[in-house]
Amino acid sequence: MKKLIILIILTYSQFTLAKSLSAGPLLGHVAMRGANIWLQSPEKGEVSIIYWPSEQPKQKSVLTATVDTAFGNVHTFKLKGLEPKTDYSYTFKINNKKLKPAKTYQFTTQELWLWRTNPPEFSVLTGSCTFVNETEYDRPGEPYGSDFEIFDQMAKEDADVMLWLGDNWYYREVDFAAEQNLLHRVIRDRQQPFFQKVFSKFANYGTWDDHDFGPNNSGAEFIFKEQALNIFEKFWANPSYGTPEQKGAFTRVHYNDIEYFMLDNRYNKSHEKAKDGPEKVYYGKKQMDWLKDSLLSSYAPFKFIVGGGQMLNDHHPYEGWDKYKHERDAFIQWLDDNKITGVVFLSGDKHHTELLRMNRTDAYPLYELTCSPLTAGTHSSKSGGDHDNPRLVENTLVNAHNYCKMTFTGPQNDRSMRIDVIGKDGQQYWSKQIKSSVLSYSQIHDSQ
Repeated sequence: MKKLIILIILTYSQFTLAKSLSAGPLLGHVAMRGANIWLQSPEKGEVSIIYWPSEQPKQKSVLTATVDTAFGNVHTFKLKGLEPKTDYSYTFKINNKKLKPAKTYQFTTQELWLWRTNPPEFSVLTGSCTFVNETEYDRPGEPYGSDFEIFDQMAKEDADVMLWLGDNWYYREVDFAAEQNLLHRVIRDRQQPFFQKVFSKFANYGTWDDHDFGPNNSGAEFIFKEQALNIFEKFWANPSYGTPEQKGAFTRVHYNDIEYFMLDNRYNKSHEKAKDGPEKVYYGKKQMDWLKDSLLSSYAPFKFIVGGGQMLNDHHPYEGWDKYKHERDAFIQWLDDNKITGVVFLSGDKHHTELLRMNRTDAYPLYELTCSPLTAGTHSSKSGGDHDNPRLVENTLVNAHNYCKMTFTGPQNDRSMRIDVIGKDGQQYWSKQIKSSVLSYSQIHDSQ
């Protein structure tokens, strides 16, 4: 009789408990009354998200959807009808079965502060170049990826957002040689346990660079770029992807009073060896028109132009927007002509972190923060980086695994950003503060 009871219990549990998620949840775009949440299910069929205000557990809502089997059983839920500045809890079911082990996750919606109070103080993490080893397909020799404990350190941070600046996974030759093989890389990387705390704790936003798009330095010539974009859209939970007029990975992120214009430097990019001129593009006219219109409409004290590759560095032989000066310099002149204030550039790619400063005549200086790498190979301290770059801000070059933290404080009319560069064990490499008032044309006139 006891054996029969045990058998009944085991059989019942098989039908009432599901496996844990294969990857995620990844908290994506979080607004005041909505949130995007991505996951990968271990099974085909349906997934359900059950969510509620954390202080009102009886007010549960449920959304159910069929996972996309063509992309490894993934789905992005788009929650609506939420309330600003409210803590929410959520959990999942797979094919109407509770997860095993059961787990509850949390997020907080953005605050409705405008016209009511000063903007909140908050922090944003960022980084790029995340290489996850797969020995049989990697280059021979010492593994290129290391120090994965950096994600445990990041998960300890008191922050709201994580910006992934490209090379978020690294396609290998065995991946990008055939369209159907691209999916292996992103699925394998997404399932790594060390990512999951960062995915679920912060609002994650991503753009790409070459290695999570296709081959090294690739652009519009990549014959599988459509599949690469499809994968990007299926594995991030950004607010949008491109525009009706222009496909791409670019989007606009508005978090509290700060805006991030996350650009796509791959889908339309001309080859860097092409002769510079009107036909050679890094971002392309339609994306640049979108960026200009977006900047004109922005009231943010800090307007971050975010790209996978460096944009203001003229002192290096590597890929970057400086190899497309016809497009880049015209845009920088446009910023001045239209008196766009508060612009800061943010990039990855270089396998070192640094702060660059471009001084301009009768205009405020343009800063570019490059943050890299998270786990990919680093340069040696002596040979790597831009030691003699005239735009390098002194003592900001870091040749070690690191991430950057941007903290925004102060009243609405005088915001301040502190940049901290932090290592895998929590050590601080450097810290700088930039006030929004410095990134304005009135500041120039006042100083004259």
